[in-house]
Amino acid sequence: MDVVDPSPLRHFVVAKRSITSIFDQLLDFVKDGSAFVDEAWRSEDPGPVAVEQQSVEMQSCASKLSTIRDVLLRRHMKVAFFGRTSNGKSTVINAMLRERVLPSGIGHTTNCFLRVEGTDGDEAYLTTEASNERSSVTTVNQLAHALHMDPTLDSGSLVKVFWPKSRCALLRDDLVLMDSPGTDVTLELDSWIDKFCLDADVFVLVGNAESTLMNTEKLFFHKVSERISKPNIFILHNRWDASVTEPEYIEEVRKQHLDRCVSFLAEELRVVGLDEAPGRIFFVSAKEVLSSRTQRAQGMPETGGALAEGFQDRLREFQRFERTFEEFISQSAVKTKFEQHTVRAWQITDAIKAVMDAINIASADRKICCLEQREDQRDRLEVVRGQINRLSDDVRDKIKTLTDDVTARVTSALSDQIRSLPVLVEEFRAGFTPTQETLQLYKTKLQQHVDERLVGGLAHRCSVGVFRDVTDAQRHMIDSVRPLLSPSVQEQLSAPSASFQLTYDLGLAALCADFRENIEFQFSLGWTALVTRFIGVANAKRALSGGAEPRPQDASSFRDEVVVSIATGLVSATSRASMTVLVIGGVVWRSVGWRLIALSLSLYGLLYLYEKLTWTDGSRERVLKQQFVEHAAHRLRAIIPVTSSFCSQQVYKELSATFSRLSQRVDLSDAELEGNIRQLSVRIQRLENIQRRSKAFRNRASELESQLENFSVQYLQ
Repeated sequence: MDVVDPSPLRHFVVAKRSITSIFDQLLDFVKDGSAFVDEAWRSEDPGPVAVEQQSVEMQSCASKLSTIRDVLLRRHMKVAFFGRTSNGKSTVINAMLRERVLPSGIGHTTNCFLRVEGTDGDEAYLTTEASNERSSVTTVNQLAHALHMDPTLDSGSLVKVFWPKSRCALLRDDLVLMDSPGTDVTLELDSWIDKFCLDADVFVLVGNAESTLMNTEKLFFHKVSERISKPNIFILHNRWDASVTEPEYIEEVRKQHLDRCVSFLAEELRVVGLDEAPGRIFFVSAKEVLSSRTQRAQGMPETGGALAEGFQDRLREFQRFERTFEEFISQSAVKTKFEQHTVRAWQITDAIKAVMDAINIASADRKICCLEQREDQRDRLEVVRGQINRLSDDVRDKIKTLTDDVTARVTSALSDQIRSLPVLVEEFRAGFTPTQETLQLYKTKLQQHVDERLVGGLAHRCSVGVFRDVTDAQRHMIDSVRPLLSPSVQEQLSAPSASFQLTYDLGLAALCADFRENIEFQFSLGWTALVTRFIGVANAKRALSGGAEPRPQDASSFRDEVVVSIATGLVSATSRASMTVLVIGGVVWRSVGWRLIALSLSLYGLLYLYEKLTWTDGSRERVLKQQFVEHAAHRLRAIIPVTSSFCSQQVYKELSATFSRLSQRVDLSDAELEGNIRQLSVRIQRLENIQRRSKAFRNRASELESQLENFSVQYLQ
């Protein structure tokens, strides 16, 4: 009676599910990591912190993991059955499957490789190498007929038989059973091994208890052991039920078979030790086990039918083989199918950690550089703002000093020019005709001449020095501001302007618009001349004016002023010589009397006549020039402060405009520094984000490594 225990094959199924889950997580992780590395490589800001090789490596890891995962999904435990023709290989497989799946018995010889695996469907079918088309199989006879009727099948062909898992429990645990043609019917052992055996986890040599191991069987497994390191080999001596006909020799025959098989496994193949080899050798009757199990499946007694004596022992032996086989194949398959991929997964996680560490280090180094640059930019911004404030104060003081100097310089030069007015006026030459039309033109030309000479003199005295001072001040401003500007703004900095010219707008025409010349003949000893000489032009005009009378309260005061002025004039006009003349005149008067009066009158008349005759156009021109000099000098003295202030304002505006333009350049540099600081701050944040993500990916890789370690401890060690 079969013992119902949990199948050891579940160990492989659980291990496969576990490693597949780990690879699913690892694949998703590597895809995310690959996208992250690609982003870090292609980033324009803060710039690449990964290299193309790292991106390619991550993509390669993702591709490898995807391939391994697909392989894992197709992984299964595989047991290959070999032996001579008609040794009962197909019967053993059917007995293990507890159902007649493969054709077996008299007249049924396997002529190709048959691979039996489970399918989730409810119908059985088969496929061949030549075609993936599914051929439905409902009975064993149909399968046998299909195999024998296909002319393309030979000993090196593979037919896959898919049997519903619902009808066979053994196929539910990712187990594949491979039936083979007899090793005595082919010379293509090498091609068989390369094509069908390299991925087998267990080999079962099905022998005939009625004969010993043959050289063809030994040769096959020698070739297998050359390609596979220490393959798991089980030897079944089938048809052991025939030994009951000679019970007196059963133990002796069993011992002979056992010794030969142990020697073959331990000494010839050296796949196991001498103490382990007996556990790989079994004496069974697959036909009896299959019959018993099919009867039980049909609800009949399992011991019914023609069963030889000792069946229960042979059944237990077959069950022991199944249990041992399942334990070996499960452990072997887990190791052979998953160990290499687990190691590869470790290598991939190590590579990913190395990539993430490199990105973390690169981003950290880049962040340190950005932090230093930002600190440098902040320090520079603070220095620039402090320097521009100090420079503004210095420039204001310098401009004030320079404008004061210009004011003093223009004041001095204009005063000197006013004192030289008689010379400037005397230099003027033009046709003089004392008519109303020509006289006005003469005065206009005179004013133009004097204005040009005054302006020329001022320019000669002031312009060159002021331009030099202004240029020096501008150059000083530029040199002081240049270190505060960024290189890009410095390129826009120009030299001091050479277009500045100091202008002098005296407005002489407007100043002398009220000039009224007096070039009428005036006798020097006439009343008007004397009054004018003694009391001045203004008082004389008032005294001699025929216009409106002064107010009564002012009349007496005005007369007193006239008398005082005349007296003062007489006193000032007389000198010691004049007094002498008067004394002598008085003495002479007493001596000569009326003759002197007559003589004086004659002299007075001669003097009047002389002056009248000599009052020519030249005399009139000289008088006009003299009057113009007095008038212009008086008016020009009044505008000295205005003119000097106007010149200083020109200098102030020029220097202020220059410094304003330079300040705008400094503002541009400030804005550029602030923009650089903001950009560096954003870059630092992005680098910190890259650091955080790279650390997170590395930690995730470590977590997956821990899962791989747990899997290795639980399933591989």
